[in-house]
Amino acid sequence: MTKKISTYGDLLRQEEQLEELLKAQKELLVYDLREIKEQLKPASAALSFISKITTRDKSNFLLNAGGNKLIDLVVKKLILGKAGWLTRLAVPFFLKNYSSHFIADHKDDWTEKLFSWFGQKNGKGKAAPQEYGAEAGGDDQ
Repeated sequence: MTKKISTYGDLLRQEEQLEELLKAQKELLVYDLREIKEQLKPASAALSFISKITTRDKSNFLLNAGGNKLIDLVVKKLILGKAGWLTRLAVPFFLKNYSSHFIADHKDDWTEKLFSWFGQKNGKGKAAPQEYGAEAGGDDQ
């Protein structure tokens, strides 16, 4: 690749070769970065999970409070009722942290389902019943 350039045509051919080499190296770099990203997905997922069980999402106070009470009742009192004190402290702590993120992720789905239930009970979700004896277009005289 280190030929002696003697004419302007040689210079243009050398420039084209270098442009093609640069393009190929850029494509190789993009491919290598995709491969590295794919290989790091399990580690990224593990770090995301660890982050979710060690930190709490505080954006939904009422939903989180309800979830925390449910975890205290079911897990702490019933399931871990005869477990050691460390287990009775650690497991609910991690479950509360993870559930706060789970609630934040699925909040919109649950509220939509809740409002659809209320809409059906009020008669908004179903067609209104027709009155008997009256026809749709005129009077009965």
